[in-house]
Amino acid sequence: MEKICKHHGLTEHAQHKDGSIRCRRCLVDAVRKRRRNLKLLAVEYKGGECCKCGYNKCVDALEFHHLDETQKEFGIGNGNTKSWEKIKKEIDKCILVCSNCHKEIHSKLVGSNNG
Repeated sequence: MEKICKHHGLTEHAQHKDGSIRCRRCLVDAVRKRRRNLKLLAVEYKGGECCKCGYNKCVDALEFHHLDETQKEFGIGNGNTKSWEKIKKEIDKCILVCSNCHKEIHSKLVGSNNG
């Protein structure tokens, strides 16, 4: 059903789990904000910089690398909305690296000597 949202104007609304009616775009915005906050919290928890080269300029370029793939229960930053406690337990199995160092780590794991 379409209704007026004070943030988005006339837009589609949906019934929320608690029975309330909410703007779909507001729901998407809330999930996006929560995921961003969890990423910032996770990066801070792991030291805020690449453990290989020290890069810390852009949080979007920082990633989590599982040290033992067999222990991986879920990927970090793959759009999950798990609790902070579950995320913290998973990132305890990881190192924080920039995207360049992450790619270099994976290249070495598969035996590629590019670079």
